[in-house]
Amino acid sequence: MRIYNHINKLVASLLLLVFSASAHYEDSEVNTMDPYDMVEAVANRTFDRFHHDIDIIKTNPDHLKVIVSDELMPYIDYKYASYKVMGSYLKKTTKEQRERFVTAFQGYLISTYAQAFTEYTDQKVKFAPPADFTHENMVNVNVQVIEAGRPPIKLQFRVRRLKDDSWKAFDLVAEGVSLLASKSSEISNLIRQKGIDTVILDLEQRTQGHIIRDPKGKKV
Repeated sequence: MRIYNHINKLVASLLLLVFSASAHYEDSEVNTMDPYDMVEAVANRTFDRFHHDIDIIKTNPDHLKVIVSDELMPYIDYKYASYKVMGSYLKKTTKEQRERFVTAFQGYLISTYAQAFTEYTDQKVKFAPPADFTHENMVNVNVQVIEAGRPPIKLQFRVRRLKDDSWKAFDLVAEGVSLLASKSSEISNLIRQKGIDTVILDLEQRTQGHIIRDPKGKKV
């Protein structure tokens, strides 16, 4: 069963941010101690990997999952996001169910981001200047995705400070709409209707699907 289709455009917008930066950081380390540097560096490294592996992607679109897993997911706090998505049902689950849900949700994000890769059409991105985050535990990294002939897409990467003072992203806000809040509302409804185990199976099935190349002949 296909789920969450109505928020795929928001996910695609995230990928436009991640894959459209102009500078390149292929051989540099990602500075996870600075949320602004981290977001921009991860964007550029992922963009570089995308272009480096383009011939592999053309013959095997599922390779996009490898790119997302390698370059993007290490900087996404998918466990925190998973718990947020479960909402009030979190306390009603067993440890095993929580672990299975986190793994399934991680796989779902990888598949969804990889599929959204096929929406890439050479958009440009503009990063807002960094702000002082010395005393902050959460910050919003503001960006604009710019495409000729269309209004800019306003995005916010929501990033949280971890116990070791490093940072990870956990949410995307696209034109004022939180991806995490949208998923939380939908998944909570599904858990109420079908139970956590069925939702986990739905996510796992989604993860196992193949990436479909864009039939319109875009970049991928």
